[in-house]
Amino acid sequence: MEEIHTQGAPIFDLPFSQATKHNDTIYVSGQVPINPETGDIVGGGITQQTKQIMENTSAILEEAGSSLDNLLKSQVYLKDIEDFAEFNEVYSEYVSDPKPALSAFEVSDLAIDIVVEIDFIAEA
Repeated sequence: MEEIHTQGAPIFDLPFSQATKHNDTIYVSGQVPINPETGDIVGGGITQQTKQIMENTSAILEEAGSSLDNLLKSQVYLKDIEDFAEFNEVYSEYVSDPKPALSAFEVSDLAIDIVVEIDFIAEA
């Protein structure tokens, strides 16, 4: 197993990797809408937070030798399921055909004060 690490996504001093690569599969840890340059949570609600997550994920996948075009599965955690339609508008701008499998859940709380978190599985 290989650890994936890039300055293009938020770095946390916690016991997990931004992503790991095993054989031809990349497992991206739950991404949050933090600007890696400033370390700040982005504002703007579901639209801006989803955009930041997708940009962070793109940087991680590029570091692993892959891209958003190789996403296999996305798992979305929403603070409010009513944001799902707006989330999909933004998300669809970043994913290509064939679209990755997707699961979405409303959760009662997230680790920090955000409205969305997403983890991913991609092909290397």
